[in-house]
Amino acid sequence: MLKRFLTTVLFLSFAFFAMGQTPDTVAAKAKTDTVVKKIDTVRRSSFAPKIKKEKEYHPDSTHSPKLAVKRSLFIPGWGQYYNKELWYLKVPAIYIGLGFLGNAIIVNQKQYKIFTALAKITRTGGIPEKSNPLYSSYLKYKKEYDLYVVQYNVSNTDLESAANGYQRNFQISILGVIAVWGVQAVEAYITAKFINAYTVDNNLSFKVSPTLMGGQQQPMYASNFNSAFIPGIKITFTL
Repeated sequence: MLKRFLTTVLFLSFAFFAMGQTPDTVAAKAKTDTVVKKIDTVRRSSFAPKIKKEKEYHPDSTHSPKLAVKRSLFIPGWGQYYNKELWYLKVPAIYIGLGFLGNAIIVNQKQYKIFTALAKITRTGGIPEKSNPLYSSYLKYKKEYDLYVVQYNVSNTDLESAANGYQRNFQISILGVIAVWGVQAVEAYITAKFINAYTVDNNLSFKVSPTLMGGQQQPMYASNFNSAFIPGIKITFTL
């Protein structure tokens, strides 16, 4: 009987201790929660340069440089009017220049004829006779003869020198007209070529930003600054 009682007590003791051994799930869960997954927060940048959008060009393929130069050679200023770029300034300037040169041609030619005739008349030693072919020239330029020969007593050598000078100016004026005519034709061709080859749209922008200037870039008027660098404004144009 005692033997059975001790066996029962021993069995109950093992059962009680077995029920007290519950697994520690809180500690296991805590260990699981403490594990932190490391995330790579460093952003890796590419070494390749950024691709910039190329500027779009819209050339005027209908604008003909040959047509512009042909029009300028035919009528001065017509090519500038065809190009429609500051023609309202270029065309008047062309005709003002041609006007001055044309007036110089007329004046120098007239003076050349007068002084040439006076030089020929003074070679005769006086007023030519009516039978002399120079008598008609004397009647035509009698006013100039009385002014230069009689009043100012200009010599034959001086008259010939003046005639040569007016002749030279006359030739230079003609060359000036040819030069202006040619230059305006070349200018019309170059402007038309630029319009034909490059963009003529309104895609023009500029950027204003502050900057610092120093060293060799420092201007003379800012030499009173104590610092080696001075503030400035930077303007960047995009064509």
